[in-house]
Amino acid sequence: MSDNVAHAIAGAGGGIASMVLTYPLITLSTRSQVEAKRAETSVLDAVRRIIAREGVSGLYAGLESALFGISVTNFVYYYWYEFSRGAFENANVRRGLGKKLSTLESMAAGALAGSATVLLTNPIWVVNTRMTARKSEASSDLPTLENPRPTKPLGTFGVLRQLLKNEGFKALFAGVIPALVLVINPILQYTIFEQLKNFVEKKKGRRLAPMDAFYLGAIGKLFATGITYPYITVKSRMHVAEKADRDPSVFGSLQKIVDEEGVSGLYKGVGPKLLQSVITAAFLFAFKDAFYSMTIRARAKAKLAA
Repeated sequence: MSDNVAHAIAGAGGGIASMVLTYPLITLSTRSQVEAKRAETSVLDAVRRIIAREGVSGLYAGLESALFGISVTNFVYYYWYEFSRGAFENANVRRGLGKKLSTLESMAAGALAGSATVLLTNPIWVVNTRMTARKSEASSDLPTLENPRPTKPLGTFGVLRQLLKNEGFKALFAGVIPALVLVINPILQYTIFEQLKNFVEKKKGRRLAPMDAFYLGAIGKLFATGITYPYITVKSRMHVAEKADRDPSVFGSLQKIVDEEGVSGLYKGVGPKLLQSVITAAFLFAFKDAFYSMTIRARAKAKLAA
């Protein structure tokens, strides 16, 4: 097993663990983003409405596809990030510059990894957003005299089949342009993390501990998500928009939201999203570090056994 694969496995495992812990916040943020002109008085009120309407399981709508998506996304991202990073490090060593990456090199590695990840995993996140933001406020979700047995929400494959039947294969790549723009999010996150990591390791004279990674990961994600949130909103809207209503232009979508809802419309659900992103990133870096150590130990034992 190569070191790139070890990092990819650790990233996938860390992503799954962190997403399970924070998924209700993803649900709250996504629904706020895609339900235009919805007046949320507080996060607690939103939680109460979802539970009253759909039960506790409503907070975990789309979790199955999200876990699959995050495992694939993180595996692909970390594999290509470590591959790109290794290429830059080897080039630096050949030039006698040492292994440390410059800020521009860290950003370039993140851009390559992020672009590959978006193109390979966008269909997964389209399906997940459709499930998370399903038309749960419609009366068909609640028992009535006319409809005592409301239709059960579709599962992952049901949503995928319906999407392909009604809107075609292209619908799986809705929002791919803002998603590519959002490659800057992990670039910012990992650039900030790497620079802080280098500073901390140099100051402490040792390898970064999981708790250090937890705090530095949180700081990196806080800045990255705060800067890129309007594009996250546009991407979510594009994922759930019907074919006829979908604006292919990112800037057109941004302008439409501002015209109809004001600038605040670009930041719907930003509270839960920032909280979720920071907590997820913090746990991700901590879990990834732990999983990576476990993977390396398992690889060493396998070599000894062989």
